[in-house]
Amino acid sequence: MKKIAIFGVGLIGGSFALALKQAGAVQHVVGAGRSLASLQRALQLGIIDAIATSPADAVADADLVLIAAPVAQTGAILASIAPYLQIGTVVTDAGSTKGDVEASARLALGTKISQFVPGHPIAGRESNGPDAAIANLYVGKKVVLATLPENGQADIERVASAWRQCGAVIHQLSCAQHDVVFASVSHLPHLLAYALVDDIANKPHADMLFQYAASGFRDFTRIAGSSPEMWRDISLANQEALLQELDAYQLKLTQLRGLLASRDGPGLDAIYQNAQQSRHRWICAIEAAEKQNKEGGD
Repeated sequence: MKKIAIFGVGLIGGSFALALKQAGAVQHVVGAGRSLASLQRALQLGIIDAIATSPADAVADADLVLIAAPVAQTGAILASIAPYLQIGTVVTDAGSTKGDVEASARLALGTKISQFVPGHPIAGRESNGPDAAIANLYVGKKVVLATLPENGQADIERVASAWRQCGAVIHQLSCAQHDVVFASVSHLPHLLAYALVDDIANKPHADMLFQYAASGFRDFTRIAGSSPEMWRDISLANQEALLQELDAYQLKLTQLRGLLASRDGPGLDAIYQNAQQSRHRWICAIEAAEKQNKEGGD
């Protein structure tokens, strides 16, 4: 690609740019966003080659546009670039919800909706901003494309190819399937991690509690170090599915409380055993897939 434009040059967008540069897949990367300081830092780090002076400047002659900003901003960004989108420019996003993004895209792009291919890279770190960006963030990671009926195969392939150049593995789900799945395995865990840390931080003896927190607490709450703005937007955007998952989890907690209150050791053990075995099977499946991907690449 001769030119790509990235709206949001932090961890996700910055890592995308660095990976494509490392792969020799792009000649020129233009950055756009709300924070001039972040754009200047991205330029200093070599993540981008230029800072866009306007939405029109950002997308002019671009082969690909990636929106890597919080999902609540997607509609406004699409509306700002819609008048300037040229035939042949493909737009994608990296948002963690897809139903709201599709609705925003249809409203903002109108007849140009075919040029938008929704996406979601399943990768991240607890740090944010351009300094957090790394070229290998997406190696071996899944990227879900929630393609629209209007998308042409060539445009889908352009987006898929860009992510493959980053080392990612492409999967496809509908927008509705995507939001149900990730409410369970991503959005709810983030909500729980934030809730636990907030609960402890508000206790009168919080300093002592944090003093004795060790690796288990750190591992469980790692994702609470992610961007609060981003996860606020994700939670609200996927409200219906997330509420359903939260209700189901509360029922499980009520069950566990009952077992604990009645000192039901076998009941607790059955849940713990099932959870341990399920997690073990999941980890084994991940390791097998990673081994297969590595062998295929070799």
